[in-house]
Amino acid sequence: MKKMFFIAMLLLSVTFAEAQLNFGIKAGYNSSLSFDNISSVQSGDYNLSNIKSELANGFHAGAFARIFFDKVYVQPELLYSMQKKEYEMTVQNDENQDVSVDKFVNFSTIDIPFLIGYKVLDLKIANLRVFTGPKLRLNAGSEISFANLTDGDGINKEKLMGELKNSQIGLEAGAGIDVLMLTFDFRFNLINDIYQATWETRPTTNTNFVISLGWKIF
Repeated sequence: MKKMFFIAMLLLSVTFAEAQLNFGIKAGYNSSLSFDNISSVQSGDYNLSNIKSELANGFHAGAFARIFFDKVYVQPELLYSMQKKEYEMTVQNDENQDVSVDKFVNFSTIDIPFLIGYKVLDLKIANLRVFTGPKLRLNAGSEISFANLTDGDGINKEKLMGELKNSQIGLEAGAGIDVLMLTFDFRFNLINDIYQATWETRPTTNTNFVISLGWKIF
């Protein structure tokens, strides 16, 4: 058993010795814009003003490592992320009257993606990559608030508040470009919200686009 263990460790050491390692920092913005938003423009449920308001409502920052095995690589990341979402709701109060409510969810999370990628184009000063992989999201102080709800409205606030979960697991996919020490990524993020609404008409997924710019320290 010890002999097999030492052989396995030796093989791992040789493998990582031949691998290329990069480490860097990155930052970017998270939109709330998703394919669902865009498709609903045609039906009239969503308009260009809604899209514009969701293009620049969040950011992320953190660090990443990238380990290349020839053209294949793995990339773990550790990111702090903030994002805002607004829900326009029409609900019934205790007297069965319709009441319009503006609900805001401020997401504060720790995101831990683990990506597997492939270098499609490899030049001396630039390369093109594609990647996908799972992402763990941890709640780091997300909050819920209301813009026009008072105690006299006769609405059950607990039903509207929903639930702020401790964690969620999702999926990311995208493409990236490296130019010298700069790295640029465009991603599509598919993940259930840390916030789970109890009101049945509210969306429960946070599929959005993410853009980031990074700097490879080495």
